[in-house]
Amino acid sequence: MEASGFPPWTLGGPAGDMAFNRKGSSPAAIEARLRLMRKLQAAELSGVPVPLEDGDFRPDQQPVVRKTRTTSPFGVLLVTVTCFKFMLFGCYHSTDFEVHRNWLAITSSLPFRKWYYEATSEWTLDYPPLFAWMEWCLSLFARFFDRAMLDLDNLNYASPRTVFFQRLSVVALDAVYIYAVREGYRILTQRSISAKIRTLYTPSFIFAGLMLWNVGLLMVDHIHFQYNGFLLGLVQLAVMRILERRYFAAAFWFSLAVNMKHIFLYMAPAFGIFLLRQCCWPELSLRGFNLRNFLVLGGIFGAITTVSLGPFAVLGQLPQVMSRLFPFQRGLTHAYWAPNVWALYNGVDKILTIVGPKLGLTDRNASVGALTGGLVGGQEHSVLPSISPGFTMALTVIGMLPALWYLWTAKTGEKFIRGLTTCTLASFLFGWHVHEKAILLAVVPFTWVAISNARDARLYLLLIISGYYGMHPLLFTAPEVPLKFMLIILYCYTAFRMFKDRFAAHGCLQRLTLPLLDWRESLYVLGFFVLELYNCLVHDCVLHLGGRLPFLPLMLTSMYSAVGVFYVYIQLILSFFHGLDR
Repeated sequence: MEASGFPPWTLGGPAGDMAFNRKGSSPAAIEARLRLMRKLQAAELSGVPVPLEDGDFRPDQQPVVRKTRTTSPFGVLLVTVTCFKFMLFGCYHSTDFEVHRNWLAITSSLPFRKWYYEATSEWTLDYPPLFAWMEWCLSLFARFFDRAMLDLDNLNYASPRTVFFQRLSVVALDAVYIYAVREGYRILTQRSISAKIRTLYTPSFIFAGLMLWNVGLLMVDHIHFQYNGFLLGLVQLAVMRILERRYFAAAFWFSLAVNMKHIFLYMAPAFGIFLLRQCCWPELSLRGFNLRNFLVLGGIFGAITTVSLGPFAVLGQLPQVMSRLFPFQRGLTHAYWAPNVWALYNGVDKILTIVGPKLGLTDRNASVGALTGGLVGGQEHSVLPSISPGFTMALTVIGMLPALWYLWTAKTGEKFIRGLTTCTLASFLFGWHVHEKAILLAVVPFTWVAISNARDARLYLLLIISGYYGMHPLLFTAPEVPLKFMLIILYCYTAFRMFKDRFAAHGCLQRLTLPLLDWRESLYVLGFFVLELYNCLVHDCVLHLGGRLPFLPLMLTSMYSAVGVFYVYIQLILSFFHGLDR
């Protein structure tokens, strides 16, 4: 409790006086309300109802107060973040902007049978057909802004009207994501046992704030340029329907997401296991298997997949489509390494190239260029064994097994989300050619369980810090450098503050550490500031290594961030076996 006498999650001081000093309220009644708030907060955290005493404030015994219209917190958050998105229209955009412009041109200029053969630009169509049809729909509106953007030969075309249209399309398609967040906000508001109490950080407000202002989506979609918000909105709708036990609707939304972007296959084992157990086989017996539900689930996925791939299958083009969707020739890692196990593996290999000549492991020529660029394409490791796609697939399946076992026994939506996050992290950590942006697939659904208890909130904080810091090199132009750091720092600070206030009564706060974290985790987080100081100043200005080792800062960023992501994954696995998720 703070010095003012008000608990940190209430509106203490003048704001609290205005909230509680209604007509007919005495100081004793106000104090009774505050005492009830403390009990409700403890009950909300523990899940165990707290019986009311004779002296407790009872809403049913108070005079009826006429309800007045108040501004919805969700509405305020939505309006402010939408305005901020419009302010980012003039920012730098990556080559992904040209990728999607070229796809607009392909789908609008050619019949669909030629979409997956067109190669005028190096940015060929490599998303599933359902997403290609969405690009075709967008092209119908694009012609009213600038017809030249739909010309296949207009490579790297980026007129002001083209930029405006494509930026606007991202904001418009975010409506799916916003709807999914609104559904979660509604569920939390209905569940909240303190819905009638004026608290500073309610679960629904925390969820909406962290989701709508997700800094990873702001950086990747509205600066870097992609449609991740729209696509993750489909997945989040599937998650919300599972929380409501509407399993057929969940299957529909997830099938739609997979056929929009095949990266969501990372999540397919989690959805498949959970839906099979809950919808088809709740009782493990031969008579307990529900064949009708099994056929309905299979029919939902089959129907959507048929609509997406069916026309290309009829034309005999499925092999060509699959070769575009799964280009294994691209190599183990992206040009900028995602913060996963292979970043650590590559880093160790590059370090060994330095000591290799002294130990007789490599020749000196191999170590000269080892730290001058990323490992991408068909490059081989210098010292360590090279990794094949089959090996990464096997390792990914092994990494998923604990989570799949947990999902087979899970009976609640919250446990499903925890298992889903672990499966996604396994794919992110061990998968082939993973992009750093894929961390969003784990962060977005995990936000739901982070608001439920202090332990998940702690892991969420570590995940967003390590994951989003690992993404920040995507924005490298000078005007965006201060913006990206401001966004990441403010978002992480806000998350720490909200979780600190929410779980202040949980006994999880310690002195000399960051909120909810122990001293080891706090030191790890503070290490990001030291790392960035080295990357910005020491590496080039003090040690003058920019010419000799230009890739070293990026390598250190990926490796250090990978440690945090891997730590969160291990902690989730341990929670399954020790029952810490309860």
